[in-house]
Amino acid sequence: WDETHFGKMGSYYINRTFFFDVHPPLGKMLIGLAGYLSGYDGTFPFQKPGDRYEQHNYMGMRGFCAFLGSCLVPFAYLTVLELSKSLPAALLTAFILIFDTGCITLSQYILLDPILMFFLMGAVLSMVKYNSCADRPFSASWWIWLSLTGVNLAGAMGVKFVGLFVVLLVGLNTIYDLWDLLGNLSLSLVVFGKHLLARVLCLILLPLALYTAMFAVHFTVLNKSGPGDGFFSSAFQSQLIGNNLHNVSIPEYLAYGSVVTMKNLRMAGGYLHSHWHLYPEGIGARQQQVTAYLHKDLNNLWIIKKHDSDTADLSDPSSPVEFVRHGDIIRLEHKETSRNLHSHQHEAPLTRKHFQVTGYGINGTGDSNDFWRIEVVGRKAGKLVKVLRSQVRLTHVATGCILGSSGKTLPKWGWEQVEVTCTPYLKETPNSLWNFEDHINPKLPNISLDVLKPSFAEILLESHMVMIRGNSGLKPKDNEVTSKPWHWPINYQGLRFSGVNETDYRVYLLGNPVIWWLNLVTLGLYLLIAASTAVTLKRGVQLTSELKELSRVILHGGGQVLLGWLLHYFPFFMMGRVLYFHHYFPAMLFSSMLTGITWDTLLKFCAAFLSPSTTARKVYRAGFLALVLLIIYSFYLFHPLSYGMIGPMASDPSSPMAGLRWMDSWEF
Repeated sequence: WDETHFGKMGSYYINRTFFFDVHPPLGKMLIGLAGYLSGYDGTFPFQKPGDRYEQHNYMGMRGFCAFLGSCLVPFAYLTVLELSKSLPAALLTAFILIFDTGCITLSQYILLDPILMFFLMGAVLSMVKYNSCADRPFSASWWIWLSLTGVNLAGAMGVKFVGLFVVLLVGLNTIYDLWDLLGNLSLSLVVFGKHLLARVLCLILLPLALYTAMFAVHFTVLNKSGPGDGFFSSAFQSQLIGNNLHNVSIPEYLAYGSVVTMKNLRMAGGYLHSHWHLYPEGIGARQQQVTAYLHKDLNNLWIIKKHDSDTADLSDPSSPVEFVRHGDIIRLEHKETSRNLHSHQHEAPLTRKHFQVTGYGINGTGDSNDFWRIEVVGRKAGKLVKVLRSQVRLTHVATGCILGSSGKTLPKWGWEQVEVTCTPYLKETPNSLWNFEDHINPKLPNISLDVLKPSFAEILLESHMVMIRGNSGLKPKDNEVTSKPWHWPINYQGLRFSGVNETDYRVYLLGNPVIWWLNLVTLGLYLLIAASTAVTLKRGVQLTSELKELSRVILHGGGQVLLGWLLHYFPFFMMGRVLYFHHYFPAMLFSSMLTGITWDTLLKFCAAFLSPSTTARKVYRAGFLALVLLIIYSFYLFHPLSYGMIGPMASDPSSPMAGLRWMDSWEF
């Protein structure tokens, strides 16, 4: 499934080919590095799920992800051990993660999820460890755990932006910690200042430095032109070897008769583009579509013509060159279809109160709605227009509106390209500014483009704007299996990883139902226990030292884990982008740790009220053993989901999975 993306991106790093992805680069860089070190040559095409690797050495990349996925078990074990000081609670958590079919499936392929969860759990473990060193601040172990927390935060953020949730968790923990220290009157303000500085250094400056360094490596390695070029500005593209702007010489000033491409200055705004397809019935005038397209294409080429004459005579080599100047009225004729760029007072397809932009006319002959005034930002009338460097505004002469890219994605009929409109609002925004990128005119002398090189800070900012825009643009496609956040904790629907038919080797991502439903029940159970414990303590009920310790574990340890679950789950309800089942797995780690802590505490509470102590111990052990055996038996039933199912479908009585489709929404 997603190996087709992330395996391919690993190949891009090995081949040093520039690409665009909506996630930060660390995960893909590590996959590429694992492939490179294990002898993979970056030549497998990664076209569709189910393709055979044949002689390609893919084991290093899968092995690397599986290793990081396996580390989740000791990380969760140590975290729970630190929070609860209880070996059985830590063991129960470890059993849950070892025998969960979902965690196994997600960890054994070339995916970003095991890498993300490795850093996330690493950050949580480090945070819990440095909290436990609070009684010996500024000791070697305290500094090590604090620094490791920062390193893991940078790692989590560097793999996916959802790493922000663990940053938030650590941030809230740190604020609570500092507030507590501020109330400690035995500490001088100088010592408090040292505490504050140590946290700023290790939890803000260190992660930021590492995060920036990842991008520096990313841009240094990917120095060849590739499929991601069109998402970035002309200046950025001029650095990529093999790009048509790299070390290129083009005419400096725009002239009539020139063939050009126009790039919108909005981040990922696209090239002005048209094609033979018309706007559908009921969407403005039924004329040729004009859009913005993020990739290089022949349909991005336009010819600059005078508004009042044909430019046929300008293509004659002996005719004099006439430059385009600020304030000129021009026509733009689409090279492939010979239709003019045109606007009128019909409403744009998506943006209300903006006008529609179309291609109109036959062989360059149209009407007065094809006339545009070209204006260069910050220049006086009569000045020449520079290619690549002049920021240009095109004002429609008849209506006074300005040509712009709205940034909205058109539906299927517009090939999911970006909407181009003519806006009557004359506000200066990057959406309504363009630059001329390609420029072909054999009659003009060429100049070199080396002067364009952007600084690292500009590249970093631009790449983040493009990633954020890309993330918000991820909308579900037709017939695509997407899921809603409320589906996830109840294990409502899995995700097909590969294989559909009886003859295929079928892998299906689904959590072990017994574990997931146990986790769900435990959330409610935890809230009940925590509430009753809090009330008991508030009312001043006398507790034994053992019960006091259990109360501390359930409220403090369990509370931290519950906060982690809330922060990694509820933000998805507010997200507009397309969501998948695998987005829940970071939250599932916290839910599993909470299950370990809660059941251990519950069994200890029950045992505390039983006498003699031998009976209490027997009840505790029997309860613990029952949970572990239930988890292992459920794994035995559902393990083919992870390791691959062959043969008849689950609906067939002869299938090994017969009778295990407990919910109709499971598609195995």
